[in-house]
Amino acid sequence: MRLTEFWRRMRAHFGDQYAESWARDYIIAPLGGRTVEQALAEGESAKTVWRAVCQVENVSARLL
Repeated sequence: MRLTEFWRRMRAHFGDQYAESWARDYIIAPLGGRTVEQALAEGESAKTVWRAVCQVENVSARLL
């Protein structure tokens, strides 16, 4: 998954404004207690990060 697709899905789920805030502030256990931004900055793949988001959020099936 490309980062552009990752962010498209994040915005579709959280909304344009909240997606970036959530990615910056919400600590995700499946990412080792990191935020989305931290995990991506440390080289985690967008696909892995998206799967972690899906584990902690009730993401619509159309975005899976």
